[in-house]
Amino acid sequence: MAQGGAKILRASSVYRTQPVGHEDQPWFYNQVVEVNSSLNPYDLLRLIKKIEERLGRKPTRAGGPRPIDIDILLAEHWIIQTEGLIIPHPRMQKRNFVLVPLNEISPGTEHPLLKKKIMELWKNSGDSAAVRKLRALETERGKFRRKSTGGRTAQGLG
Repeated sequence: MAQGGAKILRASSVYRTQPVGHEDQPWFYNQVVEVNSSLNPYDLLRLIKKIEERLGRKPTRAGGPRPIDIDILLAEHWIIQTEGLIIPHPRMQKRNFVLVPLNEISPGTEHPLLKKKIMELWKNSGDSAAVRKLRALETERGKFRRKSTGGRTAQGLG
């Protein structure tokens, strides 16, 4: 187990994604990782918030630009609906920037509330926002430079 009690088991490719909601901002980078953790979802959320803070996250407007945003999408078959934590993530089935990378690593996983597999949710999301898989990432002074697969969107990936 990695420090903090979470070990990465699988990671999707990195995707460059069109902003949803507040479109007057730069595109985002998105990735989904599957972790194994001895932490319960509440303790995992506390660990995530510490990581975000260490990586420079500060309070901003909802949906606005930020250096890092880590969400818990699913936690086995947990269903939690509290003020501070909602699992499964309440909008994941509507967002290609979540569904495309999640489908890459776990297409057969079933959403515990909707009782549909990730692949089915992705195919029926209705989201037209672009999601572009990056072929290679190079770092230059801490910033990403991208080499994308061109204009392919989530609908063109499969």
